[in-house]
Amino acid sequence: MSLSWSAAWRIARRELSARFKGLRLLLACLFLGVGALAAIGSLTTAISQGLAAKGRTILGGDVQITVWQRPFTVEERKALSAYGTLSDGQRMQAMASHADNAAPVQLKAVDAAWPLVGRLTLSDGRQVGAPPQGSAWIASGAAARLGLKAGDQFTIAGQPLRVGGIIATEPDGLGEGFALGPTVIVPMGFPDAAGLTATGAMFRSRLRMACAATCNPQAIADALTARFPEAGLDIRTRDKATPGTESFITRMGDFLVLLGLAALLIAGLGIGGGTASYLEARRGVIATLKVLGATSGDIARIYVLQILAAAGVGALAGLAAGVAILPLLARLLADVLPVMDGPVLAPWALSRAALWGLLVALVFAAPPLAAARHFPAMALLRARVSPVGGWRRGASLPVLGGVAAIVGLAFLGGGDSKTTAIFLGGAGAAFGLLGGLGWLVRWVAAHMPRPRGVIARQALANLHRPGAQTGRLVTALGFGLTAFVLLAVVQTSLDANIAARVPQKAPDYFVIDLQPQDEPALRSIVEQSAKGASVRSVPTLRGAILSYGPEGQQTRVSDMKDIPQDAWQLKGERGLTFADDIPEGNVITQGAWWPKGYSGEPLVSIDDKLASATGLKVGDRITVGLLGVERSARIASLRRIDWQSFGFNYVLVFSPNALTGAPFKLAATVNLPPFTPTKGAKANDGLLRALTKSFPTASVVEVGPLLRDARGLLTQLANAILAAASVAVLAGIAVLLGALAAARASRAYDNTILRVLGASQRQLLGLLLAEYGALALLLALVALALGSGLGWLVVVQLFSFDFMPDWGRVLMVLGAGLALVMAFALGGSLPVLRTRPAAALREL
Repeated sequence: MSLSWSAAWRIARRELSARFKGLRLLLACLFLGVGALAAIGSLTTAISQGLAAKGRTILGGDVQITVWQRPFTVEERKALSAYGTLSDGQRMQAMASHADNAAPVQLKAVDAAWPLVGRLTLSDGRQVGAPPQGSAWIASGAAARLGLKAGDQFTIAGQPLRVGGIIATEPDGLGEGFALGPTVIVPMGFPDAAGLTATGAMFRSRLRMACAATCNPQAIADALTARFPEAGLDIRTRDKATPGTESFITRMGDFLVLLGLAALLIAGLGIGGGTASYLEARRGVIATLKVLGATSGDIARIYVLQILAAAGVGALAGLAAGVAILPLLARLLADVLPVMDGPVLAPWALSRAALWGLLVALVFAAPPLAAARHFPAMALLRARVSPVGGWRRGASLPVLGGVAAIVGLAFLGGGDSKTTAIFLGGAGAAFGLLGGLGWLVRWVAAHMPRPRGVIARQALANLHRPGAQTGRLVTALGFGLTAFVLLAVVQTSLDANIAARVPQKAPDYFVIDLQPQDEPALRSIVEQSAKGASVRSVPTLRGAILSYGPEGQQTRVSDMKDIPQDAWQLKGERGLTFADDIPEGNVITQGAWWPKGYSGEPLVSIDDKLASATGLKVGDRITVGLLGVERSARIASLRRIDWQSFGFNYVLVFSPNALTGAPFKLAATVNLPPFTPTKGAKANDGLLRALTKSFPTASVVEVGPLLRDARGLLTQLANAILAAASVAVLAGIAVLLGALAAARASRAYDNTILRVLGASQRQLLGLLLAEYGALALLLALVALALGSGLGWLVVVQLFSFDFMPDWGRVLMVLGAGLALVMAFALGGSLPVLRTRPAAALREL
């Protein structure tokens, strides 16, 4: 008669240690994996809820419309005002000056209705709206750079302003996007009076609208797009206030979830090893229960309940840790991302993390449980000399079912299906590769000629003898070493990308919104301040691609329901230019460049990546909108653009005659000569002051601080990725411990017999080092290939960086991993080596 579940639980509970002795590795692995997944899921949910809850505040209203280089027309204003209350504004780069200090700022002009949502808070605690005439609210960064405090006077474009207060929190600051300087908020009308909105100037007009809570912002956006299809309107709604941030959070969240799942799968090997070690230690108990009449089903119930109890405790502890760490993560990210205030519960994320943990425990614990269940008592008692096997009879169904459920949960997460499929395929291939390699090692070891040396002969025999842990060790050590290689490849590639993408040598200054007639004066001032300095200038305009395609078959962008992911150039207005010569750093891949002084049919050269994303080819046509005027040109060539160069790069470069009559300004770079006294900070400040004074309506950006900020942002990204990847490394270490613990239990009997036959501790130690050393060296080569491939997927396919690992550092990390393996193997086996044969025999 079989035991009931309640009776099985009574037996399981009595045998189960209160401290889960023997199952601590299973607990640790589940705690690590489930905790990582719970923290990741809770954080992404908190950010998503924060974006949704604060979307209206971030945007500054329910709908926001932006146009470049022009004010809104009366018809456009009338169309939007029909839906709700409007607030008018302008955004542009400008230069602020005080005494001998000058700094680029993001000038933000607002009307009396601003802000429609929320209030701006100053450092003195006041909550205010638009500043009064002649005053400005300034960011703390601008105050520090210019040496200003409340009440001081400063100038922008030669026009005086008084500091009315220092900004503490700006309600719609996150929705403003990237800026080349801190914010200065001025009343509407100031930019016009200062000449900053002259024809051709690079400024943005922005209308924000607040409507009733029941209004449909997306329907309003669709209606405006349909009514003004060619106006170049960039429309955002409150539910998509920061599309770039949302896209980044989605991609990063998918990556972290998959990485956490990878860590959990790797930890599953430790779960399998820990379960096998635990059941091996209870071999005599299981055999005794069977002798007393316990059926295979009874054994399964007792030990399944014990494993479930340990797995449940580990998973719950992981969930608690993941939720508990969320407030700390929220505080760290509060200044960067709109994390939801207050406690956040993510039921789906937490449930999925717990389910994944339990399923992984099921998949990896099922084989050793099945082996113990299906063998008779005498077979269990003889397991030392005749190891049990044949687990497939009882483990196939739970293993296959668990794997199917794990895959299903991965696709139910709502992430990118392609990325998920690649990850799961790679994980399955890695498991299959290492499993096949374990079988191959045993087969080769069994068929190799026997070495003459006793130690070498015994080490070789240990790889294929009955009960050998070779397959489990190969899989566990392979994944552990692969985690080390993966971390090293990702880290060194990111470091190299930071160095390459943010160049050490770049222009010293950018000058933006320079009048064409002022170019000679700019060159003269630069030459007087720094002999030998070089100035490069290009015309700059803003326009939107309206249509593209073969002659007579053009596709209108406004009619497209979805923009291809790689065709970001079709979204909104982009920088345009015209030139007689091929831009520096560009390479023609198809077609040909027009001759200098060309006066024929209007031509354009386009980025070859845009051509690939849209199917464009040489001879097709592109139509752009410039200040409400359509201009069409035939594609003369495709160019490969070096986007990593810190200079002028334009997707569209027209022949000069294609944009005749279009208002434009110049953008210029200034490169100071090396090894000159003018390279000093004071000389640079003098040139900056001279340029600011001579060209008050232009913006002069010092590149050095910009490079430092860019390097800092990329470094933070790299650190975040590495912190997440370290979870996989910790899981790899747990796997190593589990595999070595399982192997140590199986070797205790062998070492005892060898000691009885006269083997010394030194010989046993040599045997241990020879066996593990051979396996580790073989697996190091496999891990190098596997870890490098996975690193390539992360660096290139997920984050779109170049694959640039430092192989020297990668090999050093791999060497450290090998040393760690040998240290664990030696440290775990020393107690066995010290055990006296008589004491060990009495325990068998």
